[in-house]
Amino acid sequence: MTPTRDRDAAEAVLRKAIRRQGLPKKITIDKSGSNTAAITPYKRMHKVAIVIRHSKYLNNFVEQDHRAVKRITRLMLGFKSFWTARCTIAGREVRHAIRKGQLMTTGNAS
Repeated sequence: MTPTRDRDAAEAVLRKAIRRQGLPKKITIDKSGSNTAAITPYKRMHKVAIVIRHSKYLNNFVEQDHRAVKRITRLMLGFKSFWTARCTIAGREVRHAIRKGQLMTTGNAS
């Protein structure tokens, strides 16, 4: 992949994340040049103050959170369609978030 293409992909991910999650105060990235090249022009164009933190290990919390989902889906040996995969993984993610206390539930779930 070319550096331009990497930057374009990083810009697309950044726009999608901001659209879904809102504008962040801080963004933690590794030393990837494409992420920095995507965030810096976004900050300049939209005149926002986003702090960029460079850390190799702070993103590991997110990666570790997906271990339970990876363990389950690996045993399934694949899905027949993307729709099935999306629905299955979304359900597992919600169940995991409820168990961790990240989502409020309406009833008593065990």
